[in-house]
Amino acid sequence: MAKKSKKQQQPGGTPATVALTTAGVDFTVHSYDHDPAHPSYGEEAAEAMGVSPDRVFKTLVADVDGTLTVAVVPVAGQLDLKALASAVGGKRATMADPTLAERTTGYVRGGISPLGQRKRLPTVLDESASSHPTICVSAGRRGLEVELAPQDLAKLTDAVLAPVARS
Repeated sequence: MAKKSKKQQQPGGTPATVALTTAGVDFTVHSYDHDPAHPSYGEEAAEAMGVSPDRVFKTLVADVDGTLTVAVVPVAGQLDLKALASAVGGKRATMADPTLAERTTGYVRGGISPLGQRKRLPTVLDESASSHPTICVSAGRRGLEVELAPQDLAKLTDAVLAPVARS
């Protein structure tokens, strides 16, 4: 595992790392060799980085009453679609079509970051994030994570904090 220092921007950085650098936010990039055969992108990231799965968050795109919405939840849990809909004042949520999610965010499945998306979407960060000094989210491609303070993530994405994950 290679580890880059905070705010270090390399040529070919992702839109997520560019957004963090531009915002002047402290962050650390973690890279690892992605195994396409691993059954879970998030669990693979946690294992590769040696970080507890409750500190590694996955980015999921859902359709809430016709509006694509981002949910950021721990890889140790699952997204509660009803809670997500409620958190954004909606009635019904379903998982978004993966192709639409990729096209809208500009990222590939397993590498969708809540930061630097092609189109800014409403975002909900599971409230459990606030119990950690830092969390890890995708940096915009498989095998690349960014570690940052949850309050910085919430601020940069205009995220609502709500209980949208379940065990």
